Amino acid sequence: MRNPTCVRCRAPCRSHPMRDLDLTSLRLFVSVCETRNMARTAEEAHIVGSAVSKRLAQLEEAVGPALLVRKRHGVEPTAAGETLLEHARNMLASADRIQRDMAAYASGVRGQVRLFATASVMAESLADDIASFLQDAGHRDIRVDIEERISPEVVRGVRQGSASLGICWASEHGADLGDLHARPYRTDHLAIVVHPSHPLAGLPSVQFEQTLDHEHVSLPTNSAVQVMLQRSAAAMGKVLAHRVVVSNFEAALRVVQANLAISVMPREVAEPYADAHGLCVLPLTDTWARRRFAICFRDELGLSSAARLLLAHLQGAGSSPD
Repeated sequence: MRNPTCVRCRAPCRSHPMRDLDLTSLRLFVSVCETRNMARTAEEAHIVGSAVSKRLAQLEEAVGPALLVRKRHGVEPTAAGETLLEHARNMLASADRIQRDMAAYASGVRGQVRLFATASVMAESLADDIASFLQDAGHRDIRVDIEERISPEVVRGVRQGSASLGICWASEHGADLGDLHARPYRTDHLAIVVHPSHPLAGLPSVQFEQTLDHEHVSLPTNSAVQVMLQRSAAAMGKVLAHRVVVSNFEAALRVVQANLAISVMPREVAEPYADAHGLCVLPLTDTWARRRFAICFRDELGLSSAARLLLAHLQGAGSSPD
């Protein structure tokens, strides 16, 4: 295989190692890729256009292949540029987290934990569990940052080190934890939420198969529960009909309230809203409807003392009666 052409030598070469990449150039590169316009990037960065061009030229020289190509109405990234764009966004996000974390220590924090959790966990008991942890006098100097992610992103974030702890549905139907360690957390119960005038409304409980003749409002299709529902429908020789796709439970409940569709969601999330708005919550009788969530992490010995304290607290909360 031929060596790639070196920008500095203009010939196949392995003699020039990649120089360190500076964050300012990466920020400008990301902005140019997103706006497709160097002049607009320069204006937003409050610098002259020639400075942007110079930075990007230096960036290309540092990495080797051409990153941008000029088009009639601006510029766009090459294949190599698209790859660098993905890496640059991750690097900038990491740099922003470093800045926030160091600022927290400067303001008096003595420990910090970043935790990723799914929408179900966020909407149910996690906030209360974190609050009770922070109310302990021994934890007053610990900061806990929480981000909502879908199950695959929770696992990926923990595996890549973006979060110390993650909480997601872990089972044959949920996220594949792979080589991550796990501790049990809480459980919930999936149910169908319907408008009181819906044909299913009078039933005490339902099987998932009974819902497949009706249109659903769903969360993002790559979330663990939606993937499982689609597979279950396919196993029955049917298709899960999505009328509406939303990003959160509140939006899904509003769609149900308008009688546009029905929704599968945790009973623990649906019941308070349903009681206030007259909706019907029908427990699902399928075996997978009772879900067990897990706290995942890479290596307990590698966790900070603050993360180990939080892990123990959450595990204890999960062992309490639901």
